[in-house]
Amino acid sequence: MSIANMRIAVISSYTPSLLNFRIDMMREFVSKGHSVMAVGHEPEERWRKMFADNNIEYRQIRVSRNGLNPFADMRLLYDLVRLFRAAKSNVVFAYNPKTVIYGSIAAKLCGITDIYLLIAGLGSVIRGASAKLRFVSLIMRPLYGIACWCSKKVFFHNDDDRSVFVASKLVEPDKAVVINGSGVDVDRYMLAPMPESPAFLFVGRLIKDKGIVEYLEACRLIKLMHPGVRCLLVGPLDSNPSALTQSALRTYVDAGVVEYFGEQLDVRPFIAECSALVLPSYHEGTPKVVLEAMAMGRPVITSNAPGCRSTVTHEVNGFLVEVKDIQGIVACMQRLIENPRLGGTMGAFGRKIAEDKYDVRKVNHSILKEMELL
Repeated sequence: MSIANMRIAVISSYTPSLLNFRIDMMREFVSKGHSVMAVGHEPEERWRKMFADNNIEYRQIRVSRNGLNPFADMRLLYDLVRLFRAAKSNVVFAYNPKTVIYGSIAAKLCGITDIYLLIAGLGSVIRGASAKLRFVSLIMRPLYGIACWCSKKVFFHNDDDRSVFVASKLVEPDKAVVINGSGVDVDRYMLAPMPESPAFLFVGRLIKDKGIVEYLEACRLIKLMHPGVRCLLVGPLDSNPSALTQSALRTYVDAGVVEYFGEQLDVRPFIAECSALVLPSYHEGTPKVVLEAMAMGRPVITSNAPGCRSTVTHEVNGFLVEVKDIQGIVACMQRLIENPRLGGTMGAFGRKIAEDKYDVRKVNHSILKEMELL
């Protein structure tokens, strides 16, 4: 088959991420003459048109992102085998744990050799410290090993995650490729003027590993010192076991600590309203919202943790604080409040880094080159 007519399946266990994180890559596949099928968990009737507008087919699979039911996982494997065969897919690109594992195995069973995986972050199932997460890790690690064995290349968003997989012998070093995250469309995420009054923003799933508790507590403390500061919160409640409960969130909202806007498909208006992004995550791949904030000229307060520390140079385009260091977050907020010009200077550096390193066109070019689709 011609290199210009490959049938590519891009699969995820979370449909919104296909639009939020992978749409630019899929458009690039289409622009090179390839047929693309996006596969996720949401109903086809709701999502089909959004993908069709980009000349991409959308298909639904039944997948539980956080479930541990082996019968459900075998059903997922069966569904993926049927889907790949019906679509005559000959290239598979998979991300998210469940779809990485069962997508790669299903593709192998279908005789597909061009299997590419993205480990966008190791998450709590690998880095978690609780007894339950350590048990889950014992199950997941060999499954990840099988997935990597099935694959042609495995992409990572940072050197820390790649090193863990290579050191654990889950992937061969020559298969493991580091890319600069998902990239950011620097033409869409344009520089925005700073707001007149200081405001901080968190964007992400409301789970503990994202540092949501630390952000809320830092907001509570900074508002005791500066009552006029706005603290914005964007992101969905989640089914993850470590998710913030609705009642816990309501406590902070009712107290006036944060303004909660739920999940948003377009975060640009909220980045424009803030004077700094705060993401005190415990670990990431490469957090896309950080790249978006940098592109829009906002300084970033984030953790000195895998994935986060690769995006921020301390006191250049933002601040690095230690994981779970609430007082450290507050101190950085305080500096930006007391010196508004500092935020503007840092934001300008962030924009330059976004253009030079994280431009989505450069990132996609590196992916297509590794996939031999250019």
